[in-house]
Amino acid sequence: MQAEEIFSQVVDAARALGVTEIEAIVSSESEALTRFANNAIHQNVAERTTQISVRPLIDGRTARATTNRAGRDAIRRVVEESIALARLMEPDPDLLPLAEPAACPVVNPSIARHFEATAQATPAQRARAVAEAIGAVESAGQTAAGIYSTADATFALFNSRGVAARHTETMARFSITAMAGASSGWTKASACNLADLNPLHLAQTAARKATESLHPRELPPGRYTVILEPAAVLDLVGQMFADFSATAIRDGRSFLNDRLGHKLFGDNITIYDDALHPAQSGAPFDGEGVPRRRLTLVDCGVVREIAYSRHAAALAGVPPTGHGLPLPNDFGEAPANLVIAGGPSSVDEMVAATERGILVTRLWYIREVDPYEKIFTGMTRDGTFLVESGRVTAGLRNFRFNVGLMEMLSNVEAIGPSVRTSGEETFDMVVPPMKARDFNFTEVTRF
Repeated sequence: MQAEEIFSQVVDAARALGVTEIEAIVSSESEALTRFANNAIHQNVAERTTQISVRPLIDGRTARATTNRAGRDAIRRVVEESIALARLMEPDPDLLPLAEPAACPVVNPSIARHFEATAQATPAQRARAVAEAIGAVESAGQTAAGIYSTADATFALFNSRGVAARHTETMARFSITAMAGASSGWTKASACNLADLNPLHLAQTAARKATESLHPRELPPGRYTVILEPAAVLDLVGQMFADFSATAIRDGRSFLNDRLGHKLFGDNITIYDDALHPAQSGAPFDGEGVPRRRLTLVDCGVVREIAYSRHAAALAGVPPTGHGLPLPNDFGEAPANLVIAGGPSSVDEMVAATERGILVTRLWYIREVDPYEKIFTGMTRDGTFLVESGRVTAGLRNFRFNVGLMEMLSNVEAIGPSVRTSGEETFDMVVPPMKARDFNFTEVTRF
C-alpha cells in the first residue's frame, strides 16, 4: 500500500472520531545482511518492515501511537490508540499547531541517495564480495569476522494541513575485523551507492593493521602526540553534537550553556551541519517535515549556530532550522548531518612529521566523565601503533584515555581530508583524521 493511501485512511479514521488535526509518519525498509566469522559466512538474513506512526492534536494535547501493520483495521486501531492517549495528556500551552506545507517540499531534487543496484543487491553478490575479503585476510594467516548489509528505505511524513514530505534512500555497509593472535585490525565503511564500497580494500587494510600490530609493545601511560584516524575522530568528537540544541541549552544540560559565541576550539576547527553534503545520508527534512537548513556550528573555533525545532524556535523568536525530532519527545532537536572541515595532511604525512607519537585506528567503550567540560574516557582498539622518527615502528597494547574535547580540539596540529566515516559509538559523519598534542592516556588495558 502506498504511503499516501495509508495517510488517507489515517485521516478518515481520525475524522470519524471528530479529530481533524493529525500527522502520520509512514516508513518502510528492506534490509539484508550477510554475516561472517572464523573465515566463513554463517548467516544470511533479510527483513522487510513497515511502520505507521500517528500523532493527533486535540485541544493543546498530543500523543503518538505506532503499529507495524498496514491493513485498514490496524490503521483504524492505531489512530484510535493515539487519540485515546492524547486525550489523557495534560494540555501543553506551548504546543504548536501542525507544520504548514509552504516550507515543506515533497522532494529535493538536488540530492540522489537511492541507487537501484544497492536496492537490488542479492545474497550471491554479497557472498562473492565477502569471500574475496575473507581470502585477503586468510592469506595473511588471520581470521576474519564482520558483516555486509544492504538496505532500501522510504520515509514519508504527512499532516492534515497539507505537508507531504518523502525521502527514499539505499545504504550499504561493510565492516571487517582481522584477528591475528594478540593483535587485530578493523575497518568499516558505508555508502548510499554500493559501487562506492570496496570490501577487498577494506579487508586488506584490516589485515595489514593486524600484521603490523603483532607482538604489541607496552608503553607507559602519559600525554602523547596522537594521530587519530577518521573513525577515532568520529567516535570521540561525535559525542558532543546533541549539545548543539536550543532545547538542551534551555534545559541547562548542554556544555554550550553560557558559551555561545565563545572560542572553545582551535582556529583550525570548523564544523557544520549540512543535509545536502554529497557524502551525507538521510532525509532533507526533520521530524515535522521542516526542511533542514545548513548550520555553521563552529567557525574557526568559535561556536556560532545551534539547532532549533519549531517549538524551540517559537520560544526563542527565531526561525526553525529543520532539526526537530518527531513529537512528542524530551530532547527537542539535534544536528544530524555533521561535517568537520578537512585539511591538506594525509595520515601518512602526519606520521612522517611526528618524532614520537601514537597512531589510533578507533576508540570504543566511550563514557562521559564531566558533561559540562565535555571530558570523556574510553579505550583504543583494533590497531594502536607507536610512531618514532616519522614512521610506524610497532604495535602497542591498548590504552584507556581521559580527554576533554575542548582541550583536544584546541591542540590539533594537523587535519586531513574529510571523508564519510562509520564508527561504533555514533552515527555516520563526514570527518577528517587529526593530529593532536597532549592526548592523555591514563593506563594500559589488559586486553
